[in-house]
Amino acid sequence: MKKIMIAAVALGLAACQPAEETANAAEVTETTVVSEAAASTETAAFANEDEKASYAIGLKYGESMKRDLSELQLDTFYKGFSDGFEGNETKLKPEEIVATLQALQTRKMEEMKKKAATAGDENKTAGDAFLATNKARDGVKTLESGLQYEVLAAGDGATPAKDDKVEVHYHGTLIDGTVFDSSVDRGKPATFGVSQVIKGWTEALQLMKVGDKWKVYIPSDLAYGARGAGGKIGPNAALIFEVELISIEKNS
Repeated sequence: MKKIMIAAVALGLAACQPAEETANAAEVTETTVVSEAAASTETAAFANEDEKASYAIGLKYGESMKRDLSELQLDTFYKGFSDGFEGNETKLKPEEIVATLQALQTRKMEEMKKKAATAGDENKTAGDAFLATNKARDGVKTLESGLQYEVLAAGDGATPAKDDKVEVHYHGTLIDGTVFDSSVDRGKPATFGVSQVIKGWTEALQLMKVGDKWKVYIPSDLAYGARGAGGKIGPNAALIFEVELISIEKNS
């Protein structure tokens, strides 16, 4: 039973790993054979599998807390953990524990809000400056909404309506060139409704013809706005997409 509980905790922690680790899952799988070959040597550092699993769980907790609770006082944390684990007399009553953790959560949420607000202001300023400069380049067209685009390749097919679905290839970056999503890199086109994407996409797609390839520059208010999209797309981030319209599925 003890081993099962340890394994369950370890699996739960693994499920909460950062996106970067999830993205590297395939790489980890590919190296499994090599890792297993060295397993006997690595296990020698631990007395048994329970000790090894205990270390792994502690390591995952440590990595998470370093990222999210950098102010954690380790000596005090170890003492609290030990008292809780061993059932010792504690320095805090149950209601004090709840109040303390609620206060911590409130404080961390306020810190996150302030950080997001600062990042949002910086992104908005940088995005506006980029778009102001970009609109002056030859070949860049600016629409009344603020959306900008340039034609990389011209097609002669049909133009989708708002209720249609489209098949596209796209490559999305921030204004500094950071790639956040790309069907091109995945090697597989995407299909979705014209009205089921961000406003900048919906507007651009209804102007494109099948066979067109455009570079689209989207102001933050036509993208994910002040909330951002998480990951690499922060609040008020302007976005750049290379979009190739492959086909249209008409709404019947």
